[in-house]
Amino acid sequence: MTAPATPSTNFRDGLLAEIPSLRAFAISLCGKLDRADDLVQETLMKAWAANASFTEGTNLRAWLFTILRNVYFSQLRRTRREVEDADGKHAATLSVVGEQHARLDLGDFKEALAKLPPDQREVLTLIGASGFSYEEAAEICGVPVGTIKSRLNRARARLTALLAIEHVSEIGPDATTLAATGPAIAGRLARA
Repeated sequence: MTAPATPSTNFRDGLLAEIPSLRAFAISLCGKLDRADDLVQETLMKAWAANASFTEGTNLRAWLFTILRNVYFSQLRRTRREVEDADGKHAATLSVVGEQHARLDLGDFKEALAKLPPDQREVLTLIGASGFSYEEAAEICGVPVGTIKSRLNRARARLTALLAIEHVSEIGPDATTLAATGPAIAGRLARA
């Protein structure tokens, strides 16, 4: 990789000479002094980085104004996708299920998984976590498919007992968490 070209003294002096004009143009585009200064700074940084693409003797001012204009419109497009929420009303309508219970559940699961015999843990990991089919798991373990199905069934039953799960509804957020986070989260979880 080659090092970027060092700008010439003429290029540097030209940039410095255009700063007042760039600032005036930036103010006319956005109407705010602080934002205009940011635009000029971004323009100068981009121009400095791309100095090798500028041809000496051509119109530096036009090149800089084009960069500034492109930066401005790129930022404008980006901000159109953002939601202004100065008073926090929009953020207050959003809710997220806390991770505390999920972390505790994961810890319990890891503990229970470690208590399984190695052959059951292996099959559960191959099929449940890695997504292998029964046939693929049988080939990996070097045993018949029926043995894989039997080990998996015993592993699932043992995990269910170790985790004291009586019904699939006990997996995931509890009723209290769902009530606290509101109907929007409950609806999303129901659809998942």
